[in-house]
Amino acid sequence: MIYLLYGSDTEKARTKLHDLVGSLIKKKPDASHVKINDETFDESEIDQLTGGMGLFSSKSIIELDNVFRNKDAKEVILKRIKELKESENIFVILEGELNKTELTKFEKNAEKVQEFELKTLKDVKKEEFKIFSLTDAFGRRDKKQLWVLYTKAKMHDVSDEEIHGILFWQVKSLLLALQTKSPQESGLNPFVHQKSVGFGNNYSLPELKAISSKLISIYHNARRGIHDFDVALEKFILEV
Repeated sequence: MIYLLYGSDTEKARTKLHDLVGSLIKKKPDASHVKINDETFDESEIDQLTGGMGLFSSKSIIELDNVFRNKDAKEVILKRIKELKESENIFVILEGELNKTELTKFEKNAEKVQEFELKTLKDVKKEEFKIFSLTDAFGRRDKKQLWVLYTKAKMHDVSDEEIHGILFWQVKSLLLALQTKSPQESGLNPFVHQKSVGFGNNYSLPELKAISSKLISIYHNARRGIHDFDVALEKFILEV
Protein backbone atom coordinates (compact mmCIF):
# COMPACT_ATOMS: atom_id res chain seq x y z
CA MET A 1 0.00 0.00 0.00
CA ILE A 2 1.26 3.49 -0.92
CA TYR A 3 0.53 6.96 0.45
CA LEU A 4 2.19 9.80 -1.45
CA LEU A 5 2.69 13.29 -0.04
CA TYR A 6 4.45 15.70 -2.37
CA GLY A 7 4.82 19.31 -3.50
CA SER A 8 6.66 22.59 -3.07
CA ASP A 9 5.35 23.29 0.45
CA THR A 10 7.77 20.89 2.12
CA GLU A 11 6.95 22.11 5.63
CA LYS A 12 3.24 21.26 5.38
CA ALA A 13 3.96 18.01 3.58
CA ARG A 14 6.37 16.91 6.32
CA THR A 15 3.88 17.84 9.03
CA LYS A 16 1.30 15.70 7.26
CA LEU A 17 3.84 12.87 7.04
CA HIS A 18 4.36 12.91 10.81
CA ASP A 19 0.61 13.07 11.45
CA LEU A 20 -0.14 10.23 9.04
CA VAL A 21 2.62 7.94 10.30
CA GLY A 22 1.62 8.68 13.90
CA SER A 23 -1.97 7.78 13.10
CA LEU A 24 -0.96 4.54 11.37
CA ILE A 25 1.26 3.51 14.29
CA LYS A 26 -1.58 4.21 16.71
CA LYS A 27 -3.90 1.98 14.67
CA LYS A 28 -1.25 -0.74 14.30
CA PRO A 29 0.87 -0.61 17.48
CA ASP A 30 2.49 -3.96 16.68
CA ALA A 31 3.80 -2.71 13.32
CA SER A 32 7.49 -1.97 12.90
CA HIS A 33 8.45 1.55 11.81
CA VAL A 34 11.19 1.92 9.20
CA LYS A 35 12.68 5.22 8.01
CA ILE A 36 14.61 5.45 4.74
CA ASN A 37 16.01 8.56 3.03
CA ASP A 38 18.09 9.20 -0.08
CA GLU A 39 21.34 8.45 1.77
CA THR A 40 20.24 5.29 3.59
CA PHE A 41 18.34 3.80 0.65
CA ASP A 42 19.24 0.20 -0.10
CA GLU A 43 17.61 -1.77 -2.88
CA SER A 44 17.89 -5.07 -1.02
CA GLU A 45 15.99 -3.58 1.93
CA ILE A 46 13.18 -2.52 -0.43
CA ASP A 47 13.13 -6.10 -1.79
CA GLN A 48 12.66 -7.42 1.72
CA LEU A 49 10.01 -4.84 2.66
CA THR A 50 7.93 -5.31 -0.47
CA GLY A 51 8.24 -9.08 -0.34
CA GLY A 52 6.85 -9.78 3.09
CA MET A 53 6.07 -8.78 6.63
CA GLY A 54 8.48 -8.21 9.45
CA LEU A 55 9.75 -11.10 11.51
CA PHE A 56 8.07 -10.05 14.76
CA SER A 57 5.16 -7.95 13.54
CA SER A 58 2.24 -8.38 11.22
CA LYS A 59 3.02 -5.29 9.20
CA SER A 60 5.65 -2.58 8.66
CA ILE A 61 5.15 1.15 8.16
CA ILE A 62 7.91 2.50 5.94
CA GLU A 63 8.75 6.18 5.51
CA LEU A 64 10.50 6.96 2.25
CA ASP A 65 11.79 10.48 2.82
CA ASN A 66 12.83 12.27 -0.39
CA VAL A 67 14.52 9.18 -1.77
CA PHE A 68 14.08 10.58 -5.30
CA ARG A 69 17.07 12.81 -4.60
CA ASN A 70 18.98 9.59 -5.19
CA LYS A 71 18.70 8.83 -8.91
CA ASP A 72 19.13 5.08 -8.42
CA ALA A 73 16.53 5.03 -5.66
CA LYS A 74 14.06 6.84 -7.89
CA GLU A 75 14.49 4.26 -10.63
CA VAL A 76 13.99 1.39 -8.18
CA ILE A 77 10.83 2.84 -6.64
CA LEU A 78 9.24 3.68 -10.00
CA LYS A 79 10.19 0.28 -11.42
CA ARG A 80 8.71 -1.57 -8.43
CA ILE A 81 5.77 0.68 -7.75
CA LYS A 82 3.25 -2.11 -8.38
CA GLU A 83 5.07 -4.30 -5.86
CA LEU A 84 4.83 -1.50 -3.29
CA LYS A 85 1.13 -1.16 -4.07
CA GLU A 86 0.48 -4.89 -3.60
CA SER A 87 2.63 -5.22 -0.49
CA GLU A 88 1.01 -5.91 2.89
CA ASN A 89 3.31 -3.24 4.27
CA ILE A 90 2.49 0.47 4.13
CA PHE A 91 4.80 2.85 2.27
CA VAL A 92 4.40 6.53 3.15
CA ILE A 93 6.37 8.49 0.56
CA LEU A 94 7.41 12.12 0.96
CA GLU A 95 8.76 13.92 -2.10
CA GLY A 96 9.20 17.42 -3.49
CA GLU A 97 7.80 18.37 -6.88
CA LEU A 98 7.24 15.50 -9.31
CA ASN A 99 7.07 15.52 -13.08
CA LYS A 100 3.93 14.41 -14.90
CA THR A 101 5.19 10.90 -15.68
CA GLU A 102 6.20 10.22 -12.07
CA LEU A 103 2.95 11.62 -10.72
CA THR A 104 0.84 9.56 -13.15
CA LYS A 105 2.51 6.35 -11.96
CA PHE A 106 1.71 7.18 -8.36
CA GLU A 107 -1.85 8.19 -9.14
CA LYS A 108 -2.44 4.80 -10.75
CA ASN A 109 -0.95 2.83 -7.86
CA ALA A 110 -1.23 4.80 -4.63
CA GLU A 111 -4.02 4.49 -2.09
CA LYS A 112 -3.86 8.26 -1.66
CA VAL A 113 -1.97 11.11 -3.34
CA GLN A 114 -1.89 14.52 -1.69
CA GLU A 115 -0.19 17.64 -3.01
CA PHE A 116 1.11 20.51 -0.86
CA GLU A 117 1.78 23.57 -2.98
CA LEU A 118 3.25 26.87 -1.83
CA LYS A 119 1.06 29.83 -2.65
CA THR A 120 2.72 32.36 -4.89
CA LEU A 121 1.92 36.07 -4.80
CA LYS A 122 -0.11 35.48 -7.96
CA ASP A 123 -2.20 32.84 -6.20
CA VAL A 124 -2.83 35.14 -3.26
CA LYS A 125 -4.03 37.89 -5.57
CA LYS A 126 -6.50 35.50 -7.17
CA GLU A 127 -8.24 35.01 -3.85
CA GLU A 128 -11.14 37.33 -3.24
CA PHE A 129 -10.48 40.20 -0.85
CA LYS A 130 -13.51 41.68 0.88
CA ILE A 131 -12.77 45.37 1.09
CA PHE A 132 -15.62 45.99 3.53
CA SER A 133 -13.69 43.98 6.12
CA LEU A 134 -11.59 47.14 6.47
CA THR A 135 -14.64 49.14 7.54
CA ASP A 136 -15.61 46.58 10.16
CA ALA A 137 -12.13 46.59 11.71
CA PHE A 138 -12.11 50.39 11.67
CA GLY A 139 -15.57 50.49 13.25
CA ARG A 140 -14.46 48.14 16.03
CA ARG A 141 -11.34 50.30 16.46
CA ASP A 142 -9.26 47.17 16.11
CA LYS A 143 -5.97 48.74 15.06
CA LYS A 144 -4.07 45.45 14.72
CA GLN A 145 -6.70 43.79 12.52
CA LEU A 146 -7.11 46.95 10.47
CA TRP A 147 -3.38 47.01 9.71
CA VAL A 148 -3.38 43.27 8.85
CA LEU A 149 -6.29 43.79 6.45
CA TYR A 150 -4.59 46.85 4.98
CA THR A 151 -1.49 44.78 4.14
CA LYS A 152 -3.70 42.07 2.61
CA ALA A 153 -5.50 44.68 0.54
CA LYS A 154 -2.14 45.90 -0.80
CA MET A 155 -1.17 42.30 -1.67
CA HIS A 156 -4.38 42.04 -3.67
CA ASP A 157 -3.48 45.21 -5.58
CA VAL A 158 -6.24 47.28 -3.98
CA SER A 159 -5.26 50.90 -4.66
CA ASP A 160 -4.56 53.51 -1.99
CA GLU A 161 -7.48 55.52 -3.35
CA GLU A 162 -9.86 52.58 -2.85
CA ILE A 163 -8.67 51.94 0.70
CA HIS A 164 -8.88 55.63 1.54
CA GLY A 165 -12.32 55.86 -0.05
CA ILE A 166 -13.81 52.96 1.89
CA LEU A 167 -12.43 54.27 5.19
CA PHE A 168 -13.72 57.77 4.47
CA TRP A 169 -17.12 56.28 3.63
CA GLN A 170 -17.16 54.52 7.01
CA VAL A 171 -16.28 57.71 8.85
CA LYS A 172 -19.07 59.58 7.04
CA SER A 173 -21.51 56.79 7.89
CA LEU A 174 -20.52 56.93 11.56
CA LEU A 175 -20.96 60.70 11.63
CA LEU A 176 -24.37 60.50 9.99
CA ALA A 177 -25.55 57.69 12.28
CA LEU A 178 -24.46 59.51 15.43
CA GLN A 179 -26.10 62.78 14.43
CA THR A 180 -29.46 61.40 13.28
CA LYS A 181 -32.20 59.28 14.82
CA SER A 182 -33.16 56.95 11.98
CA PRO A 183 -31.94 55.46 8.69
CA GLN A 184 -34.44 57.66 6.86
CA GLU A 185 -33.05 60.81 8.44
CA SER A 186 -29.43 59.79 7.82
CA GLY A 187 -30.04 58.60 4.28
CA LEU A 188 -28.14 55.39 5.09
CA ASN A 189 -29.16 51.84 4.32
CA PRO A 190 -30.91 50.47 7.48
CA PHE A 191 -28.27 47.74 7.87
CA VAL A 192 -25.41 50.24 7.49
CA HIS A 193 -27.13 52.63 9.91
CA GLN A 194 -27.54 49.93 12.54
CA LYS A 195 -23.90 48.82 12.28
CA SER A 196 -22.69 52.41 12.36
CA VAL A 197 -24.68 53.15 15.51
CA GLY A 198 -23.01 50.16 17.17
CA PHE A 199 -19.55 51.19 15.98
CA GLY A 200 -20.24 54.73 17.16
CA ASN A 201 -19.72 53.58 20.74
CA ASN A 202 -16.00 53.27 19.95
CA TYR A 203 -15.58 56.92 18.91
CA SER A 204 -16.65 60.31 20.14
CA LEU A 205 -18.19 62.84 17.76
CA PRO A 206 -15.18 65.22 18.01
CA GLU A 207 -12.85 62.28 17.26
CA LEU A 208 -14.76 61.33 14.13
CA LYS A 209 -14.78 64.92 12.88
CA ALA A 210 -11.00 65.10 13.42
CA ILE A 211 -10.51 61.77 11.64
CA SER A 212 -12.63 62.96 8.72
CA SER A 213 -10.51 66.11 8.38
CA LYS A 214 -7.33 64.06 8.58
CA LEU A 215 -8.44 61.72 5.80
CA ILE A 216 -9.30 64.69 3.59
CA SER A 217 -5.84 66.17 4.23
CA ILE A 218 -4.13 62.86 3.47
CA TYR A 219 -5.88 62.65 0.10
CA HIS A 220 -5.15 66.23 -1.00
CA ASN A 221 -1.55 66.27 0.29
CA ALA A 222 -0.86 63.02 -1.58
CA ARG A 223 -2.24 64.61 -4.75
CA ARG A 224 0.01 67.62 -4.23
CA GLY A 225 3.06 65.40 -3.76
CA ILE A 226 3.60 66.49 -0.16
CA HIS A 227 3.74 62.88 1.01
CA ASP A 228 3.37 59.35 -0.38
CA PHE A 229 -0.22 58.18 -0.27
CA ASP A 230 0.57 54.69 1.04
CA VAL A 231 2.95 55.93 3.76
CA ALA A 232 0.45 58.50 5.04
CA LEU A 233 -2.40 55.99 4.90
CA GLU A 234 -0.51 53.33 6.83
CA LYS A 235 0.52 55.90 9.45
CA PHE A 236 -3.11 56.93 9.79
CA ILE A 237 -4.18 53.30 10.31
CA LEU A 238 -1.54 52.75 12.99
CA GLU A 239 -2.78 55.84 14.86
CA VAL A 240 -6.50 54.96 14.85
